Amino acid sequence: MMFRAFLIAAVALSIGGCATVQKLPAAGDVHALLISIRDEDEATFDSLVDRKALNREISARLLAQAGRQKDQRVSALAALLGPSIAQMAGDAIVRPRVFKAVAEYYGYSPATKIPNALVISQALRQLPDGRICAITKQDGPCLLNFTKAEDGRWKLSGFEGDLSMLRLKR
Repeated sequence: MMFRAFLIAAVALSIGGCATVQKLPAAGDVHALLISIRDEDEATFDSLVDRKALNREISARLLAQAGRQKDQRVSALAALLGPSIAQMAGDAIVRPRVFKAVAEYYGYSPATKIPNALVISQALRQLPDGRICAITKQDGPCLLNFTKAEDGRWKLSGFEGDLSMLRLKR
């Protein structure tokens, strides 16, 4: 009877542990990304961002938002110039200083101690396609998506939050 209870507990822990084992390496890279944002360390930030994927996503969202404008002239201008302007805006947005607002949304102000990878792993959710996303509460929405790169690092590859969060603070 005791062996059976032990076996059930071991299986439950191993099943639950799989997700943690998958999320822990990602959490280490998320931790490094948070520090690079806090310290405005462009080199480390760039090494932890899939700039091409993130620019593509942000540019597409900026174009879609511009296309929904009520003023037909703005929509027409967005359709004509949109791809180049959106690409330039995406390049300007993907910077540590801009992502400070996102970090603050998660509760990481410049004065906040950034938790270790084990704590961060609890705020990550494994997605069916293999990516990992950052959440603020158990059933909360994803805001940041991370994809495992060929070099084995987890890189910021998507932003699902409100685009208004991505602006320089004054």
